[in-house]
Amino acid sequence: MGLSGLLLFLFLAVVGTAAIYWASRGFVLPSWDRAGGGAGGSSGGPAEAAPDAHVPREAPATSQPPAYEDFSRAPEPEAEALRSPGEILPGAGARVALVIDDLGRSLRDLETLGALGVPLSYAVLPFESQTPAVVAELRRQRREILLHLPMEPANGADPGPGALTRAMSRRQLVRGTRAALAAVPGAVGVNNHMGSGLSADPRAMRTVLEEVAQRGLFFLDSRTSADTVAYQVAGTLGVPAAERQVFLDRDPSPEEITLQFHRLLTLARERGAAIAIGHPYPETLEVLAREVPRAVAKGYDVVPVSFLVQRPGALPE
Repeated sequence: MGLSGLLLFLFLAVVGTAAIYWASRGFVLPSWDRAGGGAGGSSGGPAEAAPDAHVPREAPATSQPPAYEDFSRAPEPEAEALRSPGEILPGAGARVALVIDDLGRSLRDLETLGALGVPLSYAVLPFESQTPAVVAELRRQRREILLHLPMEPANGADPGPGALTRAMSRRQLVRGTRAALAAVPGAVGVNNHMGSGLSADPRAMRTVLEEVAQRGLFFLDSRTSADTVAYQVAGTLGVPAAERQVFLDRDPSPEEITLQFHRLLTLARERGAAIAIGHPYPETLEVLAREVPRAVAKGYDVVPVSFLVQRPGALPE
């Protein structure tokens, strides 16, 4: 072997030894996405989270909240399905309440919702990164605030921080409810976030609603389960209560949200009043910005949900 061959052999040996060493340490050279900007998989996937990704940050205005209602157990809307939205029929004073859930993650949601120019009800999650700022701004604007109380779902989904569960003792349920109420000062009512599991438990719901009753608040049953007993238990305790009739964005496509909004108007026209729950999704906000002025022009009266809360069974059947 000549000198050049010996040098090449030594070079390859050094490189091989280094590769084995770094592989044993778990070192992997970063691959770059096709856009040429961030680290990720070779298919252009998202980059790994930065070391400080655990620090709470305000969610982008265009992103959907990371936690969803457990819609899988929610009963179907009571109005007959409409084939298409069609023309909005005159409302003749029919009252409609729009409750926007899952607030507390972004102040920007409030700007878009406030631009609708109608009295909405704002359901705020108690322990999100922006909850204190959102509550302070809503109180400054004198908006109607509800505590959006996280409760255990039946499908194993994560209801978020501070959730009440069926495994909790009475004392734990009381403490959890009180802590959530303290985190959303100025709330005039409570509605459940998720909760298809807990809302079907009479013992747990009685404990929670006793705390609601002591503060003179009302309860809106989000009806994430056909098995819910929340509305009935509220009645036995004398808690003013109501039930949701329509989910606007179970399917978050603009076409379906529009259909559900028109279904809400149909119910309101037939019964005199109806309650819908929606979320600050971009698609929902877009549909509301278009459809709410049309409904108001047709004679529908958009009111805070507190206007429709009565003793259980008082809403028109």
